[in-house]
Amino acid sequence: MGVKTMLPSYELGFYALAVTCAVVYSGSGIFEASRDSMNRKAFRDGIKPGWHYFGRKMDVADFEWVMWFTSFRNVIIFALSGHVIFGKICSMTVPQHRAVVYMLYGISAVLGSMGLVYLMIILSHCLVLYSVALAKQKWLCYVAGLCCLASFKVEPFISWQRGFVTGAFDLQDVLFCGGSGFTIMRCMSFALESSKRKEGIYSIFDLLKYNFYLPFFFFGPVMTFDQFHAQVSTRELRRKDDEMRNIRVHALLHVGAIIAVDIFFHFFYILTLPSDLKFISRLSDWSLAGLAYSNLVYDWVKAAVMFGVINTIARLDHLDPPQPPKCITMLYVFAETHFDRGINDWLCKYVYDHIGENHDNITKELMATIATFAVTTLWLGPCEIVYIWSIFNCFGLNFELWVQKFFQQEPFAKLEAKMSAAMSRRIRAAFGAANFWAIVLYNILALNSLEFALLVTKRLLLMGFPVSTLSIWFITYCGVQLIKERERILAIEEEKRDKAKVE
Repeated sequence: MGVKTMLPSYELGFYALAVTCAVVYSGSGIFEASRDSMNRKAFRDGIKPGWHYFGRKMDVADFEWVMWFTSFRNVIIFALSGHVIFGKICSMTVPQHRAVVYMLYGISAVLGSMGLVYLMIILSHCLVLYSVALAKQKWLCYVAGLCCLASFKVEPFISWQRGFVTGAFDLQDVLFCGGSGFTIMRCMSFALESSKRKEGIYSIFDLLKYNFYLPFFFFGPVMTFDQFHAQVSTRELRRKDDEMRNIRVHALLHVGAIIAVDIFFHFFYILTLPSDLKFISRLSDWSLAGLAYSNLVYDWVKAAVMFGVINTIARLDHLDPPQPPKCITMLYVFAETHFDRGINDWLCKYVYDHIGENHDNITKELMATIATFAVTTLWLGPCEIVYIWSIFNCFGLNFELWVQKFFQQEPFAKLEAKMSAAMSRRIRAAFGAANFWAIVLYNILALNSLEFALLVTKRLLLMGFPVSTLSIWFITYCGVQLIKERERILAIEEEKRDKAKVE
């Protein structure tokens, strides 16, 4: 049935009320647990003094978030501000050479932060993959690229390369892994796009301009080479109507999100609580479900803020970067689940869509998802928890297609054709609710811990059955219906825009 199927307004109002009450009830349980655990010895490392005027301690369990916005805040602001200033001067004076300025500034920033040896390591990998690109053989590009990626993700190769880099500061390992990993993905994109070019090959200068664009270098997102090259080569730099206003609005939203997260962490210790399974096992089923879901939401907020700030800088440079990930609250299918849209677009273009084609064939889809998650496993760093995460998510993505194909058979297709569009939407939402929790449980494996995921699964499916299981499923069903309503409104608005363009 179509996405534009409408439900009665009173029904949607009831769904919104039910979801709101459930969120408040679950949140109150997490709030009380956070208040009671503030001074627990087991949480001493994860809960530290926060903003003194709140009179409460703060959850500081996320190392990266704390580093970005405390000790390394000034360094990040200084580096990105310098990039913006030099980029703006160059765009106004010699726009045809702005990519060169971006590259020189990026190389200088990498040299200053990580040292000459690290820069040489990165350049050596760029040179290797550029040499491979000269052969214009896709299979060779894949093999060489994945081997280079494995050298930064698999022991003992990563320790061997890391041993050359001297110095020690809090974010060195994060910057080392981030910069090297994203470098290989960009170099692979360059090599694969070069292999598709019929005449000639891009120069190594093009690769260096692509790789050393500072906003993307350490933390992404990955922008495929064909898109970056086309956009950065544009000499006539023009902005759309209200583009600067939108950039300013997005920048303010990101600052607001950073402040909101810090305030939130003073009252809800969602990252520290799961570290003590004995303590959280005393929470209600609703609070435990909310804790699992809030961990996923936080990781999305973290990714949205990080990529949002980077994208704001890129848009100031007249680029159109990959958008931040789709809000996890708006997801109920595996096919749309990702936390890094740049990597997702890269995987779809070079692996998933390349093998799966139109994604209708079960065998091709299985091969495509296995290959995609194999590359993803290597990208994340092979280890037991990543293997488990990849297997479950690979299964979830295929299971969606299997269920879809199954219910397209007789007599289910006839039954759906006979029922009303509204009833079809309700039934699909019920299945979507179950899928929603599969996404949550499969992903907190990687975001938190296997033990926490097992505890939540046991409580929601076994110990909480049938009351907690069915009631949480119903609330999730209400949420999925609200998501579908938003999708319906967006589809109608898009149709109106398309009609306006035609006219």
